[in-house]
Amino acid sequence: MYIVAEKEIAGLMTPAAAFEAIEAVFAAMAARKAYNFPVVREAIGYEDALYGFKGGFDGAALTLGLKAGGYWPNNQKHNLINHQSTIFLFDADTGRAKAAIGGNLLTALRTAAASAVSIKYLAPKGAKVLGMIGAGHQSAFQMKAAAAVHSFEKVIGWNPHPEMLTRLAETAAGLGLPFEAVELDRLGAEADVIISITSAFSPLLMDAHVKGETHIAAMGTDTKGKQELDPALVARARIFTDEVAQSISIGETQHAIAAHLIAEEAVHELGAVVTGAIPGRDGAEVTLFDGTGVGLQDLAVAAKVLELAIEKGLAQQAEL
Repeated sequence: MYIVAEKEIAGLMTPAAAFEAIEAVFAAMAARKAYNFPVVREAIGYEDALYGFKGGFDGAALTLGLKAGGYWPNNQKHNLINHQSTIFLFDADTGRAKAAIGGNLLTALRTAAASAVSIKYLAPKGAKVLGMIGAGHQSAFQMKAAAAVHSFEKVIGWNPHPEMLTRLAETAAGLGLPFEAVELDRLGAEADVIISITSAFSPLLMDAHVKGETHIAAMGTDTKGKQELDPALVARARIFTDEVAQSISIGETQHAIAAHLIAEEAVHELGAVVTGAIPGRDGAEVTLFDGTGVGLQDLAVAAKVLELAIEKGLAQQAEL
């Protein structure tokens, strides 16, 4: 089997390659050529950690495997980031272990690529202002991926801890874009595309904040109880997601569903827009991508980075 170390990922995987991999897996899911396995996610009762598995099989690319890992909130004392994961790929023909690949950076890249795919297909025509809600580790990846698929002229941002907004300002500067810190009412009114990437458990962006044609990529809600958006805002949007079952149970739409503001039928697969099976904005003033994160996305970027690592001689080999 091959081993691709975490330290090699940054030199191998580009945002463009991640985007291509994620766009392809969205299409494969919509065509029913790929499916995710049930997610396992457990509080292990030690170090306040959440640990789990996400896996699946992509019959179009013949990619089989899983991501194992989770969230260790006390990792700062070990000089490690809180999210830790490893992706394992298996040979679809034989079931033999094919590769073990560092999953930390890949998780950030695939999450950003997923929102970028939604922006490509759902952003209002002529969108100029990108709004960022959240300034954590993932926010820089999100901004860079968004700027790679759409020509924005300005970035505005908000974070519950304003001192962290320097990350957004520095990232925007690196992209050659002006940045301004604003309150959420201004962000909702002025941004044409909004990316929310926080760990909030109560709504931040309210229905009254959002004015005019807007696309929202809600990327932070991936667990029961988490929430970034006002359910009324969700209810007036045309909604898309990576996987409907996951969206309505642990994604942003869980709250609008619970409040009986929308039915499951209101939630569409983004992959169906990618394949052309259904329209995107279709006249809607507000579109929403509920990005919950699925195992197939992890496998898609892992398979791509393995291919690149083998080409460049950076994949170690080991016998089991």
